[in-house]
Amino acid sequence: MDFLYSLFIAPFADFAFMQRALFGSLLLSLGACPVGVFLMLRRMSLSGDAMAHAILPGAAAGFLLYGLEILPMTIGGLIAGIIVALGAGAVSRFTIQREDASMAAFYLISLAVGVLMVSIRGSSVDLMHVLFGTVLALNNEALTLIGGIVLVTLVSLTIFWRALVAECLDPLFLRSVSRMGSPVHFIFLGLVVLNLVGGFQALGTLLSVGLMMLPAAAARFWTVRVEPMCVLAVLIGFASCIAGLLLSYHASLPSGPAIILSAGVVYFFSIVFGSRGALRARIVHHRHRTA
Repeated sequence: MDFLYSLFIAPFADFAFMQRALFGSLLLSLGACPVGVFLMLRRMSLSGDAMAHAILPGAAAGFLLYGLEILPMTIGGLIAGIIVALGAGAVSRFTIQREDASMAAFYLISLAVGVLMVSIRGSSVDLMHVLFGTVLALNNEALTLIGGIVLVTLVSLTIFWRALVAECLDPLFLRSVSRMGSPVHFIFLGLVVLNLVGGFQALGTLLSVGLMMLPAAAARFWTVRVEPMCVLAVLIGFASCIAGLLLSYHASLPSGPAIILSAGVVYFFSIVFGSRGALRARIVHHRHRTA
C-alpha cells in the first residue's frame, strides 16, 4: 500500500504545484475534448493544429510588451486566433479557395510572424516556454482563466448542441432550413480558439491541440454516438493528464509532452482494441467469411 501511495497519491498530496497542474489540466480536458470531438466529426482536425499556431503572434505581442505575463499573452493570442479564424472563414466563403487551404496559409504566416517576434527580444528559453508551455507553473490567475474558458465552452455547447451536431452531419441542410448555419460555424471556431488559448499557458501553442484532438480521436474507436463520444473523450483526457503528470514526476520528463504521449498511448490502444478498432473489425470479417 505504501508503494501504491508513493506512486499515485504522494506527488499530488505533497506538492501544491502538482495539485495546480492536475486541476488545470483536468479543466482543460473538460472543455477542449468535446470541442475536439466536433472538430474531428467536421473533418477539421488539422484546422485545430492550424489554429494553435495562429495564436502565436498575439501571444508573442503580449510577451514583447509585458513579458511572460499570462493575461496580456492570453488576450493577444485570443485576438490573433479570432482574426485568423474569421479571415480564413471569409476567404473560404467569398473566394474559390477551400477552408483547409486558406487556414493553412494563414497559420503558416502566423507561425512565422510569431516565432520572429519572440526571437527579436526573447531567448531560446522564452521561445520554448511559448511553444511548449509550463503546466507545472500554473498559478491561480491561470487556473481562473482556464476555468472561465471551460464555463463558456460548456454553456455554449449546451445552447448550440443540436445545431453543432446538425452541421457535422449535413451543413448544407442546416443552412437551408435555418439561419444558424454560418453563425454556428463561427461560434464553433471561437470555441476552438478559446480552448487553445486556455491550453496555451499549460501546454504551449504546439501541444495544446494534442489534448484537444487525441482523446477525441481515441473515443471515435469506441462509439458512434456524439454524446458518449464527448464523455469518453473527456475521461480519456482526464486519464492522460493524470498519467502524464505522474510519468513526468517519477521519470523527470517534461510534463506537457508526457501528457500528450499518454493520450497517444490510449489512441494506439483504441486503434487495436476499440469496439470499432482494427482487431474487432478483423474478428467480424473473419466471422462473416466462416459463416
